[in-house]
Amino acid sequence: MGIGARLLQTRWLLRAPIPLFRVGLGFLFGGRLVLLEHIGRRSGEHRFVVLECVERPDDAHVILASGFGDGSQWYRNLVAEPRCWISIGFIRRRPGTARVLGADEGRAVIERYRTRSPKAYAELSGVIEEATGLTIDTVPCVEIGLDPS
Repeated sequence: MGIGARLLQTRWLLRAPIPLFRVGLGFLFGGRLVLLEHIGRRSGEHRFVVLECVERPDDAHVILASGFGDGSQWYRNLVAEPRCWISIGFIRRRPGTARVLGADEGRAVIERYRTRSPKAYAELSGVIEEATGLTIDTVPCVEIGLDPS
């Protein structure tokens, strides 16, 4: 297994940016990473995950891709309870509502990502395929509609 796939499966490393977001330093990631706060579908407790923002069509929407497919805990939690909170850039804990994109919408988002960021797409697609067996073109995407501030 390559280093990228190993890093993608290293929980402590993936969780390392969470404290930075929680103290208001999310702007250090330049809007590329988001802190998603969601509600556990079984526990009802608040959960946190840092993800790459694959698209930001406007100030009121953030689109995320579930690199581990529909088995990702954050994805399953949003399907069960779409209420969530997003921190991105200088925005801290803005409430929002998740909507799972249809397959065609998701493919279009990933295609735009490929065009906009070909190096990141190439690296990420290889890592996702190695770590999960999924292709990046088939991963589910979620749009978070942010509530007005």
